[in-house]
Amino acid sequence: MLKSYEAVYEKGRLKWLDEQPNIESARVIVTVLVEGVVKAKRRSPPASMAGKVEIIGDIVSPLVDEEDWECLK
Repeated sequence: MLKSYEAVYEKGRLKWLDEQPNIESARVIVTVLVEGVVKAKRRSPPASMAGKVEIIGDIVSPLVDEEDWECLK
């Protein structure tokens, strides 16, 4: 079973923030959380496209009629 513990890494040592594991030796996986990293902004289309785009299909309904699907014949 995997159990997570929170710690801070400073100068080659782990400083436990809460509960410390009760073990003598173990293999560990370390995930580094970099503080102050800004999340990526959500992408948006260029303002020059506003009012000039026509949506002709979507993922819910097909763009062409089923009668035109050659793979179903």
